[in-house]
This record gives sequence, structure tokens and C-alpha cells, in this order.
Amino acid sequence: MEQEKRYSQMTEYELRQEISLLTEKARKAEQLGIVNEYAVLERKIVMAKAYLLNPKDFIPGELYEIDGDPGSYFKIDYINGVFAWGYRLAGQKEEEALPISVLKKLK
Repeated sequence: MEQEKRYSQMTEYELRQEISLLTEKARKAEQLGIVNEYAVLERKIVMAKAYLLNPKDFIPGELYEIDGDPGSYFKIDYINGVFAWGYRLAGQKEEEALPISVLKKLK
């Protein structure tokens, strides 16, 4: 049995294929009403997309909007791999890590 490759070991082409496959599986799960499977697949898509981005493009100290959560903003303290560590502007000011693929630059 072939061991699955980690996203960090995949080429850009392999990542794009994986995202396409996961998107199709998520669409089917959503149509069938399998909510928990859909949620897991959506998280995998977000993670795979994070590996297509350059972490150097995300600047500590800057504010980003959280994709899929309009009006929510995240301030980056530091980057570790494909995760931005920091704080949401609204909320308990607890440090958390978000995949860089969910952060959108403010215009």
C-alpha cells in the first residue's frame, strides 16, 4: 500500500491535483448531507492551498481579513511554516494559529 505524501512534500502540480480531488469529494459529501466529512475535506483543502503560498508574503505585525469570516481580522505575530500565529481582533485575545491560505490582504 502506497503511503500518502505530506502536503509539504508535494509539487505544485500534485497539490493542485489533490485540491481538485478533495473539492470533488467535498461536493459529493455536501450533496449527500454528510456534514462532518464535508468539514474535514474543507479543512484539508485549506491546508493544501496553504502549501501553494509563500509564507514570506505574510508580514508579522500586519492585519489580514479571515477568509470565510467577513469582518473578522487577524494580526500576525509570527509565521511558522504555513501557519500564521497571532490574534483575532475581536475576541479573547488568545494566541492561535491559522493556515496562511485563510488570510486575505486588506485593500
